Amino acid sequence: MPVPYFRLSALYLAYFAFIGAFAPYFSLYLESIGASAWDIGVLLSVMQLVRVFGPNFWAWFADHYGAKRALLRASLALAALVFCGTFATGSFWGLLAVLAALSFFSSAANPLLEATTLGHLQGRLERYGSIRLWGSVGFIAAVLAVGAALDRLALASLLWMVLGILVATAAIAWLLPVTGERPAAGRAPLWPVVRRPEVMALLAGCFLMSVAHGPLYVFLSIHLTAVGYSKTVVGALWALGVVAEIAVFLTAPRWLARFDLRAILLASFACAVLRFVLTGWAAHLPAAVALAQVLHAATFGSYHVAALGVVNAWFGGARQARGQALYLSISFGAGGFLGGLASGALWERVGAGWTFTAAAAAAAAGLVVLAARRDLLPAREPPDSAPV
Repeated sequence: MPVPYFRLSALYLAYFAFIGAFAPYFSLYLESIGASAWDIGVLLSVMQLVRVFGPNFWAWFADHYGAKRALLRASLALAALVFCGTFATGSFWGLLAVLAALSFFSSAANPLLEATTLGHLQGRLERYGSIRLWGSVGFIAAVLAVGAALDRLALASLLWMVLGILVATAAIAWLLPVTGERPAAGRAPLWPVVRRPEVMALLAGCFLMSVAHGPLYVFLSIHLTAVGYSKTVVGALWALGVVAEIAVFLTAPRWLARFDLRAILLASFACAVLRFVLTGWAAHLPAAVALAQVLHAATFGSYHVAALGVVNAWFGGARQARGQALYLSISFGAGGFLGGLASGALWERVGAGWTFTAAAAAAAAGLVVLAARRDLLPAREPPDSAPV
């Protein structure tokens, strides 16, 4: 069956355009309505906390009832609906409720879209990058356009921009084809795979990588504007990182054929250590902050492709969607929550430099965890990995 490149790419583009409009600038919006650094850290971290269980719920439902497209449609429509609550409240508790609900519904998109894409590709991981790069294109377009707009418009206009993109994303989800969706043929529990020491090491390393990115996603825009960069330049710096990420996706067939996934992961973690040290202590130097953003090619691009490949090797068949959800919930969910919350606690106490140093230390810990394991990839299909 042919791979629906256009429709999958369009949904990646729209969904990551939403991320590009929301992630770099919503902290600035919160700051503009008087939220403290602690409040900002908590509000954005709760979205990651919800991602600990949200993706697993959606993936469990998809694996058991075979309704990936219907779930994508419903969850993205509900995400757009609940985001309307940001127009109605500026209170801490009101925003907490809205952002938690937004995260719950939007968290369905990533594991279901990744599982759908990998299902179409049937193990041909080298073709993943040519589809996933459109998510990066969407992020770049949104982050540049929104950054330029916010230099001219009030920060409150961000809410309308994000809502418009969410509505468009929900509409595009209706284009995704149904490809023989059906419930999994029997039960395939995750625990027999998760309990393997090499799989636990992989998930621990991914958790630490997301902890390291917590200060970046919560405070990078605030950090750069405090140094003196305009919102347009901040948007351009975010976009620079994603351009580097696109280069990684485009060249994926070449480097995936040359290097094993474990080596790629180790190199990505080493680059993360350098990136966060530069971000914390050298952001006043344009060349240094530009280099730090280019390293996003490794700390997200090559890292995510390699981690996705290892996760897909361990969790196949009836476990596929739940395996992807487990990876996302432990890394971007639990790791992102802890990283964001810790950065909110540290920011006003020790400053940007030491907060990003703590991020570098988390990345270094992940490097040590993965370096200690030489068996991250299964030599053969692990026990109980096939549908039963």
